[in-house]
Amino acid sequence: MRVRLTIGTILLLALSTHAHAEPDWAVVGKALGRSGAQAAGGVYRVGLPRSDLKVTLDDVQLKPALALGSWLAFKPMGDHEAVVMGDLVLTQPEVNNVMTKLVETGIEVTALHNHLLRSEPATMYMHILGHGDPVKLATALHAGLQESGTPLSDIPANAPSAAIDLDTSLIDRTLGHKGKVNGGVYQINIPRAETIKDDGMDVPEAMGSAIAINFQPTGGRKAAATGDFVLTASEVNPVLRALREGGIEVTAVHNHMLNDEPRLFFMHFWANDDVNKLARGLRSALDKVNLKHS
Repeated sequence: MRVRLTIGTILLLALSTHAHAEPDWAVVGKALGRSGAQAAGGVYRVGLPRSDLKVTLDDVQLKPALALGSWLAFKPMGDHEAVVMGDLVLTQPEVNNVMTKLVETGIEVTALHNHLLRSEPATMYMHILGHGDPVKLATALHAGLQESGTPLSDIPANAPSAAIDLDTSLIDRTLGHKGKVNGGVYQINIPRAETIKDDGMDVPEAMGSAIAINFQPTGGRKAAATGDFVLTASEVNPVLRALREGGIEVTAVHNHMLNDEPRLFFMHFWANDDVNKLARGLRSALDKVNLKHS
């Protein structure tokens, strides 16, 4: 049996197919100067570790994957457009030049703050948001990042190593979530139970809506731990008290987004201590948060 399609039906099918076409992420990566990878939630995420910086905190030299990892995450929105969110790690002398260039090119700054205390040199963290053609967004971000020392060329990837001087099984059991080794750091991402939105758009984990907990071994069964808890207002002080009772320093509490639903606060922390003690303190804080159950 032959099926006769009208011109209107053909146009609707073409528009439907076109509207869901994925951007050419290779072209986006080329415009940005660094390629990324597909992540869950339809996100294209680009990591921009500040491997050019040598930052120390309490005599610990921080690996980029612990606390110096700039990132940008693109999500397609409608026909030909995308939203980009990100977090740029900058030294203090870089902040104003980067901000000026981003504002000139239409990228919004949604937050600027510290994550750490006492680090040398001090680092600042600039959260950004942009809407539009993904290649134009990447070009604008490239121009802004050129005002910093952020390495922008692709680096040949070494074979990832799962070896790390930490009892990761103990960490997994205590926290109730599994992590992965990245750049000599054990990283755990833990999503909240709610669907996070910003200005009505879903914000997947890859765009910064999950709790991040990172461990860097420092020898003798110790580790430096840092990251951030993603919290509603009612959770802020219960989590703060749990961290302090566990000997974990709270180093910042602030926003990352401007129009998030529910309204979220990001609590950053730092400690260099016995891994078992750290894990127990962090688990006590996690118990105060509305988490997605695995």
